[in-house]
Amino acid sequence: MLRRDSALYPRESVYNLIPKEEVHPEKPPRYMSKYRQAVILERKSAKDAMRTMGPAKVEVPSPDKYLKKHSKEPKLPEKTQCPKEVRDTCTVKKPAVPAKTDHPPMGIHTKRDFIKTTTMVPRKPQPICVDTSKGHKQLLENSGLVPKYIKKKHYGEVPEYLQQRNDEERRAQEQYDNFVKEQREQGAMKHLSDEERRAVLEGLKKNWDQLHREYQGLSLVTDMMSKKAHKERLEAAMKQLESDISLFERYKTIYIPNK
Repeated sequence: MLRRDSALYPRESVYNLIPKEEVHPEKPPRYMSKYRQAVILERKSAKDAMRTMGPAKVEVPSPDKYLKKHSKEPKLPEKTQCPKEVRDTCTVKKPAVPAKTDHPPMGIHTKRDFIKTTTMVPRKPQPICVDTSKGHKQLLENSGLVPKYIKKKHYGEVPEYLQQRNDEERRAQEQYDNFVKEQREQGAMKHLSDEERRAVLEGLKKNWDQLHREYQGLSLVTDMMSKKAHKERLEAAMKQLESDISLFERYKTIYIPNK
């Protein structure tokens, strides 16, 4: 069964059949500000005429006044020709060329050197190079393309550090020769021939190869003290052999102590 709303469909009753007089509540009067008339007058007095809707009457363009070509371009004033008397007074003439009989002015001095200015050679433009695709330029002398190093004062000379190293090697060789000479005089040193020196050098290299092969065979992890000590002994022995090999290769004359 459908339910009806009680407001729209009241209950059926005998009293509802009698028409009732409708009572309309009176609304309170609308609020009106006491400054209403003053505001309206002030707004009308301050409002600009034709402010939003444009002019009320617009002059209709005449069909004879159509837009012509070059009509909006600025026009120069027309050129008026003045009479000859006025033109002579307006223009300023240059002084006349001096005649042959005229004497030049005397006593005028100037600081300008006419001989220097006449004999001055015009400067040549400095050469430039373009280093980018957009045309950026720079001086050719500062670009690094000019071999300026060959014009240096010390070009082609031996550098100082090489001279110092050569002097140190020469002094070391002299000290070694003097020491060997003293030991030979005392009879405590023995001279090695070239064959003996080569044989000793080959033996040293062979020993270094054996130690190096043994060093390469060590394990990567040195977790024990014995492995660490063995590795250090091999490194010390290889370092000593390298110094001995460099000594035998550097000096051609070798002396060893007598046993």
